Amino acid sequence: MFVAGGSGVLGRRLVPQLVARGHEVTATTTSPTKLGLLRQLGAEGVVMDGLDAASVGELVAAARPDVIVNQMTALSAAHAGKPNLRRADRFFALTNRLRTEGIDNLLAAAEATGVAHVITHGHASMNGVRTGGWVKSEEDPLEVVEGTTAINHLEDAVAGAGGTVLRYGGFYGPGANDDQVAMVRKGLLPLVGDGTGYFSWVHLDDAASATALAVEKEARGVFNVVDDDPAPVSEWLPYLAQCAGARPPRRVPAWLARLLAGKMAVEMMTEGRAFSNAKAKRELGWTLRYPSWRQGFRAELA
Repeated sequence: MFVAGGSGVLGRRLVPQLVARGHEVTATTTSPTKLGLLRQLGAEGVVMDGLDAASVGELVAAARPDVIVNQMTALSAAHAGKPNLRRADRFFALTNRLRTEGIDNLLAAAEATGVAHVITHGHASMNGVRTGGWVKSEEDPLEVVEGTTAINHLEDAVAGAGGTVLRYGGFYGPGANDDQVAMVRKGLLPLVGDGTGYFSWVHLDDAASATALAVEKEARGVFNVVDDDPAPVSEWLPYLAQCAGARPPRRVPAWLARLLAGKMAVEMMTEGRAFSNAKAKRELGWTLRYPSWRQGFRAELA
């Protein structure tokens, strides 16, 4: 296995699962200081810049993998700064390049070295098309969300090459949503309007297990990797606050939130559409440790 982005929040949960299943793993990081971490996880760690086509090609050729798993993003504070939905294009800028130039480099390396299977992350939290029902399948289009349009290139490129797109829900678990929990505890994440927008969540360990199954079953196409419990913000946000030991979130009218946090944040909280995991459970044989965020939030914040 060649896991691009193996030192990220999901990569750190995925690599040990792959190793435990008997796979040999080469995992990449952009930081030499994380090579020791990758060794501890059981992988051979290498430093790679996903935007350097020559480096990507050389490292893939040296690893000679059967499968490439793309988990490259740049959403940590070190790469993107603090989350800022008012300036989404700036916050997602490097991630967008990895989802276009980076995935093109990986696909070119796969073709050059005869790697038959490429799997990539996708995204499926609140970005289902904002018409019709509140819960979407893989057949429904994605909403074009400000700052994240590169996700369409990512999906089209990998699916077009006969690969696999795993549309992960909103991550929670070790290191995944610490900023969000901190905002909840400080009372800085309010309910916008009636909180009618729907979200899908998935625990990091469940996302990793779905990824390992997609590797082993040589699954192809698009899969929503989300839990069983899509829910409106009005349900999950107060519950998250309760689990975090915080006061219930205050309510802010949509017009005021638009001024303070921007259009994207308001639309997420009031119009977002979530996703069904029926296909992933049926075709991958996937079972979840945390079928609902209700169990997972409580376990993580206990």
